[in-house]
Amino acid sequence: MKLTPMSPNCGVEISGVSLADCSDAEMSEIKQAIYEHGVAMFRGQDFSPEDHIAFAKRWGGIDINNYFPLQDKYPEIAIVRKKPDQVTNIGGAWHTDHSYDQIPAMGSILVARELPPKGGDTLFAHMGAAYDSLPDELKAEIEGLEAFHTADHVYQEGGIYAQTDMGGELRGQDLKTGAVHPVVIRHPHTGRKLLYVNSAFTINFVGKTREESMPLLQKLLAAAVRDDNQCRVEWEPGTVAIWDNRTTWHNALNDYQGYYREMHRITLSGEALAA
Repeated sequence: MKLTPMSPNCGVEISGVSLADCSDAEMSEIKQAIYEHGVAMFRGQDFSPEDHIAFAKRWGGIDINNYFPLQDKYPEIAIVRKKPDQVTNIGGAWHTDHSYDQIPAMGSILVARELPPKGGDTLFAHMGAAYDSLPDELKAEIEGLEAFHTADHVYQEGGIYAQTDMGGELRGQDLKTGAVHPVVIRHPHTGRKLLYVNSAFTINFVGKTREESMPLLQKLLAAAVRDDNQCRVEWEPGTVAIWDNRTTWHNALNDYQGYYREMHRITLSGEALAA
């Protein structure tokens, strides 16, 4: 098994391994690489839905997605697709999945199933590198801060996605979601400090209004997506990407208008976040 960095601060391409039948030792090395690099990309994988589910179960629990359409035969697998006549795509802005949950999902295993002839890459940004890049005075300012995260404005009936051409695709929910998390967390396996806010779901700092929070939040969001924090996954048939939601943000590029794209995603259960 060979690990090749995708960029100086984010991402690793792992070759020489078959995810469908990797050994326990290889699995352990894969996990550690993802915890450290944020995202791992695998090429040339023969990965059936059964393989996808079995591999995910080796990580631990699987979170069933509340919003995306699910495969009838394999409800563990969420379908992330864009039809040729759709203009809006899912995940087409910087975010980290499930930060609005009390215990956010650890990450995801995304498998390319049907791709456009070009485009549709996914960008990732490393939140450890983002935190490290902050000036000392900004690190001091956010030490001990907490922030409120919610998806109500995105997925609820009448939310952002419901008002687009995906309104009939996603499953709106009546239950209100929301969680408070530290602005700076420590990764439970590496101990590295990570910036834990994002532009999609972080609404305000605890004790401040949205308006009062925005100047500081915008500073943090800008630091998170510096070019030297990023890497790019270029999808092709047989590509699998696995990422850590605590370590990374991601952004699905929407540059393939008029073409169909379908990805299959399993979301991996996480653990409580701590500063």
